[in-house]
Amino acid sequence: MTAIWAGIDAGKAHHHCVAIDESGRRLLSRRVANDEPELLELLGDVLALGEEVTWGIDLADGGAALAIAILINHGQPVRYISGRALHRASEGYRGEGKTDAKDAAVIADQARIRRDLRPLRASDETVTDLKILTNRRTDLVADRTRTVNRLRAQLTSIFPSLERALDLANTGPLTLLTGYQTPAAIRRIGAKRLETWLRNRKVTRAGQLAETAVQAAERQRTSLPGEELTAQLVHTLTKEVMALNQQIAEVDKLIEARFRDHPSFEVITSMPGLGVILGAEFLAATGGDMAFFGTPDRLAGFGGVAPVPRDSGKISGNLRRPQRYNRRLQRVFYTSALFSIRYCEDSRRFYDRKRAEGKRHTQAVLALARRRVNVIWALLRDGRCYQPAPPIALAS
Repeated sequence: MTAIWAGIDAGKAHHHCVAIDESGRRLLSRRVANDEPELLELLGDVLALGEEVTWGIDLADGGAALAIAILINHGQPVRYISGRALHRASEGYRGEGKTDAKDAAVIADQARIRRDLRPLRASDETVTDLKILTNRRTDLVADRTRTVNRLRAQLTSIFPSLERALDLANTGPLTLLTGYQTPAAIRRIGAKRLETWLRNRKVTRAGQLAETAVQAAERQRTSLPGEELTAQLVHTLTKEVMALNQQIAEVDKLIEARFRDHPSFEVITSMPGLGVILGAEFLAATGGDMAFFGTPDRLAGFGGVAPVPRDSGKISGNLRRPQRYNRRLQRVFYTSALFSIRYCEDSRRFYDRKRAEGKRHTQAVLALARRRVNVIWALLRDGRCYQPAPPIALAS
């Protein structure tokens, strides 16, 4: 049986494919458009070269989504090599030049000699939808953070005491800034009328917020240059933050509705600290199939919560944080561990024990996250919900 390895250097508009045999000899090198007819033609030409083809690619989604879907739909094995791994591997090949053809050849050769490349597989519709929705939510949260930072910078330039006093993560302070942005305007309306204005807009604790704003205005009697124009910018940025909050809330509803359709919803959300959003991000990052990882150690390594050894010579037992892992999955593990410390007694005891051993806060949380990986992996493997005390197996 003739074995062929084909590497695809993926791009947005075009891909470059190189096919090699078991000796590394190039059998095909072609640039193809990211278009279904040309990709199907490429597939046929590569399959004509050998009876068994293994494909490698340097993107797992985005511009490579069509090519991957075509290959998987035709029963072709596809292996993923990350851009960082490809860059490091390229240093071991002759020549310093970088071309799409060389990258595709390196991908093909890495697929030939390596057995640890992650296979790509078709995801079910629910997981795919959650990937899209959680990615959208991440973008919206990043946009909100940038807009809030701009809002704080503008407000500080004309009214620093009010900026210090307001928590712009809440709706009440944002509502206040849609109407009043300067010390003079807040002094003119006064605490009582400002409280009424806020209550009419359904702001909770309107009296406390109005009193805080008036006290800040009383401390600043100086009108700063550009105050009028900056106040308009503050108003505009506040409206943008509120619109982004509304969009995030709508996406959260879509995520929850789609997440509930997955059979592992009850299992994942039963884990302390894993709510709907973090649980959906976990499912989007892992696919929910623990058989794909094989062991909880591999899942922990993929999520970046398992330390890796850095031994050399007489130095042993030296551990460091990994550099290759899924950043979003690590955030899920770390953040859910933080939440579990607040609401789960077992997690709190484990965290306190690690702190008593001399570990820093971050180290103790990561140790807890690593322990929780074993639990979530076992729950998904067995298809059962979390219980503070694990069930006792009955003797047969």
